[in-house]
Amino acid sequence: MNKIILALALSLPFVTATANAAPAKAPICAACHGADGIGTTADYPNLAGQKEAYLVKALEAYRAKQRSGGLAMVMQAQAASLTNEEIAELAAYFAAM
Repeated sequence: MNKIILALALSLPFVTATANAAPAKAPICAACHGADGIGTTADYPNLAGQKEAYLVKALEAYRAKQRSGGLAMVMQAQAASLTNEEIAELAAYFAAM
């Protein structure tokens, strides 16, 4: 029993690191929103720690061209190529930061 508990305890950091691994499309987001989810300029909002559901809805709205103003045209172009799975992965990743 102790060996099982020890094995689980030792493997936890690896499971957590894998679960929080950056999605394939995250580097594209990082160009403006920062690798750490903190916007690179005042024009780009922070994504780190945002609510996951909010990020999903925002990306879906950009993809559907339902959001306008500011840099919406840039985000619409970026979101247009995202699948539902990629949106969910990105939202979970930035929400967990």
